[in-house]
Amino acid sequence: MNDITLPEAVDTFIKATNAHDVNALAAVFGDGATVRDDGRTWAGEAEIREWIQGHLINPKIVLTPTSFADDRLVASGDGDFPGGPLSFSFVFGIKDNKVTTLAIAPV
Repeated sequence: MNDITLPEAVDTFIKATNAHDVNALAAVFGDGATVRDDGRTWAGEAEIREWIQGHLINPKIVLTPTSFADDRLVASGDGDFPGGPLSFSFVFGIKDNKVTTLAIAPV
């Protein structure tokens, strides 16, 4: 991935997103995880699965990492949405190789 070294959880998140694999994506998140995206917070497995389906799977998002530093991934996201590809910032909180927090914002 462009010679960018990523933590295992982040690498798995990207690979599962690009494969459009709901179960693999859900498995990246730890118990009690939260996702902040589009001005809303999703908490817990059921809500995060809803977010995964609506924001990553349905629009067939494909992420191409451009940089990673200090738990912040910048990636180009493309899929079935207007105006793509767009750059996004993903700030990960990771504990025990599981994502505990994820905050996403346009770059």
